[in-house]
Amino acid sequence: MTTLLVLAKAPIPGFAKTRLTPPLSPNEAATVAAAALLDTLDAVRHTAADHRVLAWTGDLADACRADELSRSLADFALVPQRGRTFGERLANAHADAAAFGTPVLQIGMDTPQLTPEDLTTAADLLTDAADAVLGPAADGGWWALGLATPQPARALITVPMSTPNTGALTREALHTCGLHIHTLPTHRDVDTFSDAVLVAAQSTGRFTTTVSTLRTRHLALR
Repeated sequence: MTTLLVLAKAPIPGFAKTRLTPPLSPNEAATVAAAALLDTLDAVRHTAADHRVLAWTGDLADACRADELSRSLADFALVPQRGRTFGERLANAHADAAAFGTPVLQIGMDTPQLTPEDLTTAADLLTDAADAVLGPAADGGWWALGLATPQPARALITVPMSTPNTGALTREALHTCGLHIHTLPTHRDVDTFSDAVLVAAQSTGRFTTTVSTLRTRHLALR
């Protein structure tokens, strides 16, 4: 199969999911981040991936649901994120994960609605039919990047991230490397609380429970 790589921030108040504030408090936003990450790790764990890697930034000891996260990470190789910009951290994480010698499918912690079947389909396409796979996000970014070899990830260092054009510019950079790219289904990622409510309606698990509880709480305060 492949190596499945997750890039994530420790769900620490004031550090993760800051765009959820307001309406959420920093503690509430970190709780949402923890739920999203736990559901993502579960989806990865329930695939037949050859290897599972988490590229991590932040101190796990300070994270929400730290004990639960620690248990979930037992099946993962942990590597620190390296680099000043997201593009540098992305390229370095792909290089680190590629050390296992298999293609790398990378996701983040913003799409907790993903299922093991979604990830398996993407990984199989990368292994069998493409140099790269790219999963577009509804906001113009992307939710998944799969590469048969890590070198093309270096081309993304200069791609502006978190813009409406990030997906298109990423595709252009990969095409410049001469890659055959397979496009995955579009998914919504969680940037704002409105996104979180929409994604929670499409999924189950900790994320849906957490967002539903917070939505009810904030509606009651109006």
